[in-house]
Amino acid sequence: MLKFSRGIDQDRAATAGGLQQIAFARGAAAAAQPSRLPTLVATAATVAVLYFARDVFLPLAIAILLTFALAPLVSRLRRVGCPRSVAVIGTVTTAFLFLSAFGVVIAMQVSEVAQNLPTYQYNIVEKVRTLKETGSESQILERIGRVIERISTEISRPEPEMRASPEPAPEAKPLLVEIFSPQRPVETLKNIINPLLGPLATTGLVIVVVIFMLFEREELRDRFIRLVGYGDLHRTTEALQDAGARVGRYLLMQLVVNITYGIPLAIGLSLLGIPNAVLWGMLAIVLRFVPYIGPVIAAALPLFLAFAAAPGWSLLVWTAALFIVLELLSNNVVEPWLYGSRTGLSPLAIIVAAIFWAWLWGPVGLVLSTPLTVCLVVLGRHVPQFEFLEILLGNEPVLDPKERLYQRLLAGDPDEATDNAEDMLEEKYLVEFYDTVAIPALLLAERDRARGALTNAQAAQIAQSANTLIANLEEIAGEEEGEEETGAEAQERDGDDDADEYDLPPGDGKSVLCVGGRSDLDDVTASMLAQTLWIQGADAAHAGHEVLKAGNIKALKLEGRNAVVLSVLDRDFMRHAKFTVRRLKRMAPAARVGIVLWQEDGRPGTTERDQLIESLQADFMVFGMGDAVREALSDELPRSLKLAHPKIAPGYAMRRSKRADRESTVKAD
Repeated sequence: MLKFSRGIDQDRAATAGGLQQIAFARGAAAAAQPSRLPTLVATAATVAVLYFARDVFLPLAIAILLTFALAPLVSRLRRVGCPRSVAVIGTVTTAFLFLSAFGVVIAMQVSEVAQNLPTYQYNIVEKVRTLKETGSESQILERIGRVIERISTEISRPEPEMRASPEPAPEAKPLLVEIFSPQRPVETLKNIINPLLGPLATTGLVIVVVIFMLFEREELRDRFIRLVGYGDLHRTTEALQDAGARVGRYLLMQLVVNITYGIPLAIGLSLLGIPNAVLWGMLAIVLRFVPYIGPVIAAALPLFLAFAAAPGWSLLVWTAALFIVLELLSNNVVEPWLYGSRTGLSPLAIIVAAIFWAWLWGPVGLVLSTPLTVCLVVLGRHVPQFEFLEILLGNEPVLDPKERLYQRLLAGDPDEATDNAEDMLEEKYLVEFYDTVAIPALLLAERDRARGALTNAQAAQIAQSANTLIANLEEIAGEEEGEEETGAEAQERDGDDDADEYDLPPGDGKSVLCVGGRSDLDDVTASMLAQTLWIQGADAAHAGHEVLKAGNIKALKLEGRNAVVLSVLDRDFMRHAKFTVRRLKRMAPAARVGIVLWQEDGRPGTTERDQLIESLQADFMVFGMGDAVREALSDELPRSLKLAHPKIAPGYAMRRSKRADRESTVKAD
């Protein structure tokens, strides 16, 4: 008995040692999360400074963005041997001369439009009259006009004052008379020049700042690194390069897109006969820098002019058709071809950023909103304190695929989970999706269940949604089961290390039963494993964990099975796995009985795994989908079942008989 108890203790110690190797490394203590209050206070203070000091920061922001846009041109001129001073001054002069000519042309066109507006009055009145005459018999437009006029009259009518007694009439007040004298020429010139001083001074300041930034670009970069990132040169350099590349590429590509839109627009409007077609093409180039709102404004002005310039309606229809065709070509052909969505901003972030910068800096902030927000996203990507900016504004997924799938299963939404799975299955096989996304998602659920954060009802909901997901992927599994790998795919897979992990053997002629360990989540993993084995051609079936109970296990149909696989997420199941494995091996001595203990990381080494297999008397023990399929379809013979009790010592029977004789003698006496 002493030897037997020691043997049991050794088995338990071996099993506990294996479980200790399997456990995840959680750390001695969780690090305290840093408070975000200082970051929020600093952000609010920065916004306040930018708002109240916008007269200072707005020209500076324009100069920085123009520096980002012109820096590639200066660098290219330097590479071809042009001196720095010539490259910088020549580039800046050319850019601002172009902008000045652009502004002069727009001003001249606007003046011409203002002079021609009275000639369009007759057409507008006639079309409004036509709309009124073509209305319904009840004259809807007239009734609406009368109602509005009546309401405005009622609102403007003064309320009668209730007086207790008649008051004397107020005394007549003298009228104020203001004498106007003609202004002197100096005052007239001053009134003309004063409104222009502000824009001219701002333009000159921007030109000077851009020139000095281009001259001292490397020096400013080194000073910025020394100021904010001297302790981490790699991260700071990467952030600067990322910001410069993104902003410069965005500005350049957006300018090219706008030009490819504005020039055809001007030509088309000119052919249609719209007055001042050059103006509308140039305004479209500028306004399309404003996200979403700019193209609408650029289209509204020519459409109104088409409405006013011609007495009929055909010009308005053709103008609208021209805008629709150009928008479709620009959005679906030109933009994806040139830069796509490389800004790294989500569509909602672009809209919110436009609203924020327009409130902060007015119309100029609206134009600068996208490049400025790109800089904020780069800041959030490389500076941990501002990581929330990338989360809120970036277009990259903020959840891992496994976390996203777990969230959808927890919410009871298998349809969206199926849509996400189908998107990933365009590049992955089903076995890889199960092994890298679905099983890790169920591991997250199991960990929440183990620490009490997940109720039994929620776990059952997750299992039900996951089973629906598996059923929805049945069609894809059928397609993979029937497809054959081509020579090119095989050659590509041979050069891919990740693909070799999922190079699985055929399962023709094999019969495998997959059984859940101890919960509904384990049953889901057994279903996934069975579906993967079926794709390989095996006769695979799955059963729930309820069949492992003492009263149900005898009903298992194990005849003709080549392997029986226990699928387990909970590590605590290993304490009772030895008895389950032994019972299954007695019921199916010709089948290989093994365990899949699903682990995403923290897997034990070969020695620890062999010790655990020996203590459990299993034929195999694996931790991932690929190894589970290979072991289930293996041609190896099952290992023999060892006796549960040690053999009786040779002298034990003799000593027992002598003791029985002495007891009988004592009873006789």
